[in-house]
Amino acid sequence: MDTISHTLWGKGLFGYRGHGKFAIFFGAMPDLCSFGLLFFINFFNNDFNTLAPNPYEIPRWIIFNYDFTHSFIPAAIAIYFVNRYNKEIAFSMLAWPFHILLDFPFHTKSYFPTKLFYPLTDFSFDGIHWSNPEVWFPNVAGIIILFLYRYRYSKATK
Repeated sequence: MDTISHTLWGKGLFGYRGHGKFAIFFGAMPDLCSFGLLFFINFFNNDFNTLAPNPYEIPRWIIFNYDFTHSFIPAAIAIYFVNRYNKEIAFSMLAWPFHILLDFPFHTKSYFPTKLFYPLTDFSFDGIHWSNPEVWFPNVAGIIILFLYRYRYSKATK
């Protein structure tokens, strides 16, 4: 799934209890820790390219960051510890595992498969790429419906 969709899903599902910025951040964080860093490295090296990066040219530590931040194991551990001190922020952090749930069926094994339980296993699912119209349009429709619902619900409670 694209990073903008992740941020919107995170905000819409987990950012309505007063910690929307945390939900936005944790919705995007797995991609920011990998492709976001790669973007800045390429930008500062004057190697800016709008095409999808070739996995064979990406530094190994970026791939590790991708695998690590797209795994339920570190997400669950981080949320567990934050939940002990601040349940509201921990709730907004649920945008992180939701990011993983959105990614694993919509990444193919040939291009950044989502390893659900990394580093315990390299298991991944060979999904349908998120840019296919049969995935992309329902994704956009779902986001629109979610935000319309949040808008109507917030008006009804005032």
